[in-house]
Amino acid sequence: MALLLTEADVKSLLNMPLALECVQHSFERLANGSALLHARQRLHLPSKSYLHYMAAADGTSGYMGLKIYTSSRDGLRFLITLFGAESGDLLALLEADFIGQMRTGAASGIATRLLAREDAQTAGMVGTGLQARTQLQAIAQVRRMTEVRAFSRSAEKREKFAKEMTEALKIPVSAVESAEAAVRHADIVVTSTTSTSPVIEGAWLKPGAHINAIGANFPQKRELDSQAVERCNVIVVDSREQSKMEAGDLIHVFREDAGRWSDVRELADIVSGKLSGRTRAHEITLFKSNGISIEDIVVAGRIFEMARERRIGKDVSMWQNAESEKRRRTV
Repeated sequence: MALLLTEADVKSLLNMPLALECVQHSFERLANGSALLHARQRLHLPSKSYLHYMAAADGTSGYMGLKIYTSSRDGLRFLITLFGAESGDLLALLEADFIGQMRTGAASGIATRLLAREDAQTAGMVGTGLQARTQLQAIAQVRRMTEVRAFSRSAEKREKFAKEMTEALKIPVSAVESAEAAVRHADIVVTSTTSTSPVIEGAWLKPGAHINAIGANFPQKRELDSQAVERCNVIVVDSREQSKMEAGDLIHVFREDAGRWSDVRELADIVSGKLSGRTRAHEITLFKSNGISIEDIVVAGRIFEMARERRIGKDVSMWQNAESEKRRRTV
């Protein structure tokens, strides 16, 4: 029997402190070798939807699985299939839009905790969609924020974001009329857009700023201009392998010198202490997030355990004939 968990079920169980804990574990396990992942792959027929899929195994908690999703003009649909790593049994099917938002925010929260200045207290947000909300939630968990400035192309959406996040986090969030107004003088900068061309200019960044760039995960897309990347003293990614395929912000700048990838650090090595992050107050640091499957599997495993304990979700029978045959053969 597999457990089916809907978006509503997941939302009843998952909050940002739990997401931060699980994503922290995912990077610790990558660092110690107990977790494995496969980078995202995509199928695309011209003028049709995309199919995206990514897999991981967590040897510590005993889960492995696949996140698979489609993207089209009608939106995105996410599903995680969770298996027992030892038995191979299908344990759960989870609707995974909210999981994706939360684990992406949590990864940036961990990067912010490790890379941003300890006295960072102002943030500039470019993009005010659902991902921006969890980005700000996570940042607020790891730094004491006193001011947030938010910009998006839609005045209505940025005003709504400012109002709702002020009420939710009890932090003053204001809507501003340009990306530059959001970014200049900000200690922490977040980009969460669907833009194909840069929305951040390097000249806007203050010394000592930290950037979480999460929106561009296709090689042709960029949120940061070349100067912004060049000004970064420390560049950290969730997966170097995946970034070489997807991180347009870096691909565009590094294309003439592939050797520069050797200077890019992985967040797992920063989490484990194998490599340093920020070492000087004036350094500009960048976390280029693409989103990796081990985050999804570790979070999904914890949600599955909590759902079983609290009797949340619906059992679904699958492969009944195969199970009956297996039992018959053991009698």
